[in-house]
Amino acid sequence: MRIWIDGDSCPRQVRDIVNARCINEKIPLCYVANRELPLPDSEFISFVLSSPAADSADDYIAEHASEGDLIITRDIPLAASLVESGRAVINDRGTQFTKNNVRERLAQRDFMQMMREVGVGQDKGSSYGAKEVKDFASCFDRLLVQMLREERFKRASS
Repeated sequence: MRIWIDGDSCPRQVRDIVNARCINEKIPLCYVANRELPLPDSEFISFVLSSPAADSADDYIAEHASEGDLIITRDIPLAASLVESGRAVINDRGTQFTKNNVRERLAQRDFMQMMREVGVGQDKGSSYGAKEVKDFASCFDRLLVQMLREERFKRASS
């Protein structure tokens, strides 16, 4: 099991939560971003600097994430492709993307993007505060515990 973070837009609070848990649980964590990120020095944390091209970090994660990995991203098209291939994906607001909800979220995103392109419905700059951090931490912890349990069960069965 490895945790992947699409680091281009990941809030510091999320990085802090995930870093601490991965170091404590000895879970490999890989950040992928097109810019350097301040990260703690740990044998469990790695970083991949992607090219400045659009979606290069997303493409890297999509190519390298394996079954049993957990991916953290805000990017809904990336989440959709990963979920369709059986990967576990959450965003930084504590939403777990599933086959049941990711297509709807992708359609909403595409609709809002189209509306912005024609000049209707401007972004209101959504805030990221204590509630969002709490929701993320809760979702991350719940999913991580479940995935670790499943991984241990698979190892014990083989």
